[in-house]
Amino acid sequence: MTKMKQRVIGLIGIVSRMANWNADFTGLPKTTSDGNIFGSDKALKYSIKRLWELNGEKVLYIRSYKLGKGKEGEKLQPRDLQERYQQLFGESVSKDSTIVLKRLFACVDVINFGATFAVEGQNIGLTGAVQIGQGFNKYDETNVEVQDILSPFRNSNEKSQENDATSIGKKIMVDEAHYIYPFTVNPNHYESYIGLPGLDEFQGYTQEAYAAFKEGALLGATALQTNSKSGSENAFSLFIVLKENALAYLPNLDPYVTVYKKENKTIYDLSAIATMVAGIQEQVEQIELYINPYAAEVRLELDGLKRYNIITRAAL
Repeated sequence: MTKMKQRVIGLIGIVSRMANWNADFTGLPKTTSDGNIFGSDKALKYSIKRLWELNGEKVLYIRSYKLGKGKEGEKLQPRDLQERYQQLFGESVSKDSTIVLKRLFACVDVINFGATFAVEGQNIGLTGAVQIGQGFNKYDETNVEVQDILSPFRNSNEKSQENDATSIGKKIMVDEAHYIYPFTVNPNHYESYIGLPGLDEFQGYTQEAYAAFKEGALLGATALQTNSKSGSENAFSLFIVLKENALAYLPNLDPYVTVYKKENKTIYDLSAIATMVAGIQEQVEQIELYINPYAAEVRLELDGLKRYNIITRAAL
């Protein structure tokens, strides 16, 4: 394991075509009070965690199921936090906080996103090295589409004269939306845990943990093929890696992104970011941009910028 020493600032772009990337409890795409469509950080983190789980990594904060006792026999139930911990580690939650911390830091989602671990005998809060903001839709031409779906079954609970017919449901989606998520990576969040008795081998946030996050930022949405999210995929990702001990800080970068179409190709215009980053260029170690060149173009010109195909990972 190699300790991560550089902070990272970046963006993750998710495109959603005839899909519903993040619905509210009514089934509609999530919106602010003034009607702006956005995706929560939880939606993006979920896609990344699903990818990690698929790759065999230890992921604590993700839904899993068990068969529990119901009134009329076995019933499918989500595990609670203690049960999920026991499933992963084969032991009950210890009363010793150092043992619990070791187990938590062994989970790829915890080392990246942090955790609130409140169970009987333990109350641990960890601020994640990776912080992800809300992903606002930057495409002005987005429309919400509602599709009627005919079920093959009747609704036996419906007390109407039509309960002998098959029921009709609805699938709600957007025709096209472009969610732009800001993120930061700050390895210093775990410095206070290094050297604690019982955590002698803990190095803090590692290059391996960052590599796992980076992979999720490039592939998580594309790999998440559920019914509502099929059609959502990773469009681009920008990683601005600062030098060790750099003092520069940047605001969230998503307000400076515009999205529009030109000849049926999506244009992500990041030009407004260029001037901002150029002002701290001497504190920047490297800048990487991953993009799907078959469907989109990212407009950004910076010294030392390296471009890659987000699908093949080949240099562009």
